[in-house]
Amino acid sequence: MKNDLLQIIIDIPSQQLHYLRRDKLLKVYPVSTGKNGVGEKNGSGQTPRGWHIIRAKIGQDQPVNTIFVGRRPIEEIYSEGLEEKYPQRDWILTRILWLSGLELGKNRLGDCDTMRRYIYIHGCPDSKPMGIPLSAGCIRMRNLDIVELFNNIPVGTKVLIRG
Repeated sequence: MKNDLLQIIIDIPSQQLHYLRRDKLLKVYPVSTGKNGVGEKNGSGQTPRGWHIIRAKIGQDQPVNTIFVGRRPIEEIYSEGLEEKYPQRDWILTRILWLSGLELGKNRLGDCDTMRRYIYIHGCPDSKPMGIPLSAGCIRMRNLDIVELFNNIPVGTKVLIRG
């Protein structure tokens, strides 16, 4: 499947991810973006705007609710007990789609580089609300939704974050 036929549009105001093929809408997923709003600066906790690509896919064949630390799966599976033990943790679960900016000076290179900021589309605890900006800058999805999206898109898929 050619990468230029597939596209993801993340709409910040509606908190939705639109998955398209040849400009035809295939699926809409609820998401949660940065609680600090939108912005491209390193350390802002904001979701970066503009054109990106999926630079890497991480977590193939991992169980749902696998916990990732530093983009590596650890031996533990997320549970409510872990949530109670670490209530402030920003959980990265199940799959990671690592974003890389395409717009020099806006979301690529310098102090606004999306990839160096470790901005992902990733799974989170299913108890966390969607449709409300609550992340540390990443795009959170329900675990089964991120698995479905992960399985249907190749590395290099274009992503537009707008809002």
